[in-house]
Amino acid sequence: MNTTGGISFIEIYEIKVNIDDEERRVIMFQIPAAATGIPTGWNDHYYGRNGESLGALSIEEQDRIRRQEKKDWSKQFVPGATVEHLDKSAIKLARKLYIKKMNRSHIDEEVKSMNDEDFLTKIKLVINGNVTNAAMLLLGNEDYDYLFNNVPEASWRLYNSQNDVKDYEIFKIPFITLGDRMTEKVRNLTYRYIPDQLTFFPIETQQYDIWILRELINNCIAHSDYTIGGRIYINENEDIIVLSNPGSFLPGSIEKAIEKNYNPPFYRNQLLAETMFKLNMIDTQTMGIRKVFRIQKEKFFPMPDYDLSDAAKVSVTVYGKILNENYSRVLHDNPGLDIETVFLIDSVQKHKPISKDAVKYLRKLGVVEGKIPNIYISASISETIDDKAQYIKNKGFDEEAYCQWIISYLKTYKKAKKKDFIELLSNKLPDSMTEKQKEAKIKNLLNKMHKKNTITTDSDNKRKANWILVKK
Repeated sequence: MNTTGGISFIEIYEIKVNIDDEERRVIMFQIPAAATGIPTGWNDHYYGRNGESLGALSIEEQDRIRRQEKKDWSKQFVPGATVEHLDKSAIKLARKLYIKKMNRSHIDEEVKSMNDEDFLTKIKLVINGNVTNAAMLLLGNEDYDYLFNNVPEASWRLYNSQNDVKDYEIFKIPFITLGDRMTEKVRNLTYRYIPDQLTFFPIETQQYDIWILRELINNCIAHSDYTIGGRIYINENEDIIVLSNPGSFLPGSIEKAIEKNYNPPFYRNQLLAETMFKLNMIDTQTMGIRKVFRIQKEKFFPMPDYDLSDAAKVSVTVYGKILNENYSRVLHDNPGLDIETVFLIDSVQKHKPISKDAVKYLRKLGVVEGKIPNIYISASISETIDDKAQYIKNKGFDEEAYCQWIISYLKTYKKAKKKDFIELLSNKLPDSMTEKQKEAKIKNLLNKMHKKNTITTDSDNKRKANWILVKK
């Protein structure tokens, strides 16, 4: 998903055609329309046609695309809608939330003196007397939702252990209360667990943090693609909740979204997002998803999983229990770990592939063991990351690391005897080993590397021979 906004094919079609009495297979890829005003790039590089060739998109062409008028769905008017088609109690709630968010006495007085239309005009939900899609979505009366081309809806479904639907409910506008209405349906049971081995008293917590659920539901509202229809879903299972909304994931990957300095390329529903920010429903400073991850981290729970395999849908899974005790122990004993590091450790517990550099980084912290691809969280980790030096002294390094040191030494000094390698590696081997055990370990390493034809000797005389690299 290296394209801008993580866009991909909408659909892949396979058809059979008959040519000269022979059946042939034809595959067609349905490509989505380019986003208005946003050049579509691959790994942040932009390409275009230059005659019959493919070349870099010129600066002038990029500027021409960016000057295109972006049509914000949420700012478009609802045909035939007036302020009378909105829900009075929803408008009252919007006033209250806006005053609280602004936290200024003069704004409090100003808003209280306004009628509904003036207030909605002030926050740009009504423009020149016209009701916008954002106004109807957040504050509309359910009885008039037919005024939409595609009626916005949300659904909560409860599944049992056999994956059968036990209960469900459909939610209509106004969406300003959708987060509260949907979270009220969730069975948020008490969960007890012991995150470390130093106490017999378990921690008690709700399976799901209500702030997380509301934030993710409100993200679904703000970032849905309402032009393609479809519902917002919250599917509740025994130990997980899966939320989904129609539309692509604009950051392209979750790794980008949790970066400290991430800035989104654009907002799909600019007016809607700005209004929800004014009503304190979402955080438009791109910190909402990071906070979701941080709350799960502080509970020692797994990180949320984002499924972006469908270009027309975003799904996120929130866990309501511990998956791996070693993972929770790492988080409990090391509260200073940053979100990016916890994301990598979480990937290990879920057996997701991570890069070799990431594996090396986690090895240095002393939190993973095993060899790629069978990496796992260490069962006996140091109590704090500050103790990692002592942890490595106690446990030592992988054989591959010792071999690399031997190779680097020979590249530098061309030849060496066993005593040179003993001097090189002795302080890197585990402190628990005796000097004789260390010497035997190094001898075994040299023999293994010799058998693999990595190193050899420069003489048949064992007493005078030096170890050297095999020329390849």
